[in-house]
Amino acid sequence: MAVVRMLGPGESEQEYAARGSRMFFKALAGQDDGDLSLMERTLPVGGRRPPPHRHTNCTEAYFVLDGLVAIQAGHEELSVGPEGFVLIPRGTPHTFGNGGDAEARLLVIHTPAMDAYFAELHELWNRGEPPTPDEERELMARFGMEKA
Repeated sequence: MAVVRMLGPGESEQEYAARGSRMFFKALAGQDDGDLSLMERTLPVGGRRPPPHRHTNCTEAYFVLDGLVAIQAGHEELSVGPEGFVLIPRGTPHTFGNGGDAEARLLVIHTPAMDAYFAELHELWNRGEPPTPDEERELMARFGMEKA
């Protein structure tokens, strides 16, 4: 049975870090039978972007809270500021990163949930040295992400 939870400012169910980004999960797969996950994510200036990819099994959405987020979706280059929203439908090639000169902060929604991927990404990035591109791609492939 699902349990209603409320989190206050600065609270999260789980916290991860990878590519210089911090990810604070507000909703996890285990709380709603995998319907969605929601994270508050920071993007550092000059941080590494995820490799361009497409999700075969989920839709992703971004709502920018602070800063400027640069999003490449398909053939479009988007610059999204506070209160801007972008929906990345399943199968759409994309990547994103900080597009400004200050830390950016956004909400990221995955449906169905993808928090298990970020748990493993955290392990990969926090083992002493950054993963190789091949290691990162192998992890992405296990979670339904194809090279774009």
